[in-house]
Amino acid sequence: MTQIHPDPHLISVAPMMDYTDRHDRYFLRLIAPDIALYTEMITAQALAHGNPQRLLAFHPDEKYVALQLGGSDPALLAQAAKMGEDFGYNEINLNSGCPSPRVSSGRFGACLMLEPQLVADCMSAMQAQVSIPVTIKCRIGVDHQDDYESLHHYVETIAATGCNTFIVHARKAWLAGLSPKQNREIPPLRYDVVYRLKQDFPGLKIILNGGIKTSSDVDTQLQHVDGVMIGRAAYHNPYLLADLQYKYMNNKDILSRYEIIKKMLPYIHEQLSNGIKLNTISRHLLGLFQGQRGAAVWRRYISQNAHKPGANAGILEEALNLIANY
Repeated sequence: MTQIHPDPHLISVAPMMDYTDRHDRYFLRLIAPDIALYTEMITAQALAHGNPQRLLAFHPDEKYVALQLGGSDPALLAQAAKMGEDFGYNEINLNSGCPSPRVSSGRFGACLMLEPQLVADCMSAMQAQVSIPVTIKCRIGVDHQDDYESLHHYVETIAATGCNTFIVHARKAWLAGLSPKQNREIPPLRYDVVYRLKQDFPGLKIILNGGIKTSSDVDTQLQHVDGVMIGRAAYHNPYLLADLQYKYMNNKDILSRYEIIKKMLPYIHEQLSNGIKLNTISRHLLGLFQGQRGAAVWRRYISQNAHKPGANAGILEEALNLIANY
């Protein structure tokens, strides 16, 4: 099993809907043994009324792995947090940063920043049910409530519950008029606001999220905050995490891209035997050779063949052979 780094939040991969599922997390763990991984957001209501085994199951080799929850009902969130702990997650994280209209209509995500006391009640309820850390992810503001005083009050209110880890996306959220994609790009990044939070709350762990794409970006941000959370860059260029693992973590035994795929094969065989389609897994592997000779060949061959009936792990082996001879 993966050895957990003393500070798993130093480098983490953001929870991303439709991206960071269990197959992607298994893949990322092969690249970087010590970064923190987060699930896609799972709502407390879905856990209360759905199939927890289907929603929460994960491979033990994924650890350190955190469960991100969405919701605004303290009792339901407490119940969901307890389920997460029982399933073996290392951390529970509350989403108060997602700007999706669908999320906001359900009274969770970024709109919760407008109700700090409700969020504090939710955090307290979860903390009362679990012994693992309960953390929170937020934005620097919402709509026209984007003054620093409101953010300070929000963090202060949540910290009073005992929460000491805040993952802060350094953009504000517009709940109307911008799509989730636009909310990741149009509101300007305000790293200075996150730095000020760290200065004002030196006893809290402040993790910065937003716009981090390169190893040098990470180097810069770690001079000001306690950790960085990487989003789409970790998905589209996943081997970036190998560089960060080598730079910042104790384990320097980094697998090559070819070794990673070879180690994925038994996992893929197992998943296919359980009825999972190859392209459900292989879509996460397309960016592995980004910036390398043969990267386009790799992407194209898998994209053209992984979805075909009966496609199996041999598709990946064939793609490896193609780029090895490219």
